[in-house]
Amino acid sequence: MHVPDGFINAPVSAAAGVVAAAAVAVSLRGARRELAGAGTGGGTGADRTAPLAGLVAAFIFAVQMLNFPVAAGTSGHLLGGALAAILVGPYTGVLCVSVVLLMQGVLFADGGLTALGINISDMALTTTVVAYGVFRLLVKVLPRSRRSITVASFTAALLSVPAAAVCFTALYALGGTTDVPIGKVFTAMVGLHVLIGIGEAVITALTVGAVIAVRPDLVHGARDLARPLELRTSPLASTAPAAAPDRTADEPTPAPATAAPRRSTRPLWLAGLAAALLCAGGLSYYASSSPDGLEKVAHDKGLDTKTEAHATADSPLADYSVKDIANPRLAGGLAGVIGVAATLAVGTGVFVVLRRRRAAAAPAADTPASAPASAEQS
Repeated sequence: MHVPDGFINAPVSAAAGVVAAAAVAVSLRGARRELAGAGTGGGTGADRTAPLAGLVAAFIFAVQMLNFPVAAGTSGHLLGGALAAILVGPYTGVLCVSVVLLMQGVLFADGGLTALGINISDMALTTTVVAYGVFRLLVKVLPRSRRSITVASFTAALLSVPAAAVCFTALYALGGTTDVPIGKVFTAMVGLHVLIGIGEAVITALTVGAVIAVRPDLVHGARDLARPLELRTSPLASTAPAAAPDRTADEPTPAPATAAPRRSTRPLWLAGLAAALLCAGGLSYYASSSPDGLEKVAHDKGLDTKTEAHATADSPLADYSVKDIANPRLAGGLAGVIGVAATLAVGTGVFVVLRRRRAAAAPAADTPASAPASAEQS
């Protein structure tokens, strides 16, 4: 559903850019809290979530290369908003999909640069907000289990895709550059993207279910499932120890409560990276070559009559193929691997910086509270 330049006029594109910039700014602040509060044990355990968030962005980039057929002459691909929101949180999810869209627009000429604000508002913001809202609602009413998380993930992803189609239709109604009955655009977009939503739902549910099966503590949407597994020492035990009860010599002394041991995220990270490289570097060769939902509607309804050439059309990676390499399988696979690496690097860099800024701000926030106590002691 990448909107190219020329579909929507400059004023509406600029307004969508402002909305997208505001959404990214709010998400940067919210992602600091999500990255600081996630992870088993909190604190230093949360440091591991920044590389995982970068991996989620790279995985979404890779799976978006796998267009799947949904109807005669039409294909669809993952949007990723639901998957990102459930795995790493809604704010971090918006940033993950935004990084993917930026890499696609700059490196691969996929999605217009002047339409970047439209694409972020549609594919990153709308899908994430709708999906996470539906997901949290279902989690509250369904039984508290891993299966409920998977069911909620499926439903949230399914609804997020036609929601994005509705958002595009609304933007086109405001600033479309061709005179097309908006009712026909709405019917065609929503109808096709309901079908695409089924594929999105399957991919999202399978991925979330797979991660929950091995590491539910690292899934933002399943954090309530992992919480009872944590063992914490009561602060009262260290400040006001109770008198030990009378014991016989043969009676064993109970072991003190200890925190749950930290588990390495390296196996999951390596497995996720391998899956992303396999999708982008190998399976993408077998993806459907049919136009996706938006391209199909644009061609059939005449929305693409004023499409503008992409600013980076001459990129050596344009159209997800390395130029000057004659073998299409090698050219496409190499482009996919480069895209995964670039998205992983940029995404991880953004989230590591956010995590460190949050960690640096925490001691500063504690300083005013500790100063009066020090004064009283002196």
